[in-house]
Amino acid sequence: MPNIAVTTWSLEQTAPTDLLPAEPPEGDVRVRRADVPSPEFSRYLYASVGGDIHWTDRLSWTYARWREHLERPGVETWVAYDRGTPAGYVELAPQDDGVVELAYFGLIPAFRGKRIGGHLLSYGAARAWDLADRWPGLTDTKRVWLHTCSKDGEHAMANYQRRGFTLFDTKVEEEAEAPTPGPWPGAYPA
Repeated sequence: MPNIAVTTWSLEQTAPTDLLPAEPPEGDVRVRRADVPSPEFSRYLYASVGGDIHWTDRLSWTYARWREHLERPGVETWVAYDRGTPAGYVELAPQDDGVVELAYFGLIPAFRGKRIGGHLLSYGAARAWDLADRWPGLTDTKRVWLHTCSKDGEHAMANYQRRGFTLFDTKVEEEAEAPTPGPWPGAYPA
């Protein structure tokens, strides 16, 4: 398969006041933390949200690797539910010196375009800023960052910027073009 150019943008907030929250969507949308580390649930969210936008780096993870990651102090998964059904998630991953990465964020395709994404991103960023309040021993958050790329959803970058994230780095790399994996083989048309 041919190579394609993929642009990756890194964005950050450097103070809690940078966060510009979205209005909550109408209807019964709730965001809850997945308090029990569950490799099965986290892999479901990862594959369901990222299957049509080429998230592949964790598809080969073993159960043990998922568990090891999810049990790291400060790693949190916050899930948006629309009328009781998982709609998307944000994963927080603390790093050194009070830095928290929004490691993964997105919605399952059927829930996109319903104003859930801005609300979930706002909620996740707020939880990144107060992460040390829930995890004694972690340094207070001084910076929240994330990256997005040209393979992500068409509204991703605008959503991040509307929530107060600012661009601090851009990279372009060649990648081998690959078929969309879907949450299971053949879930999305080629």
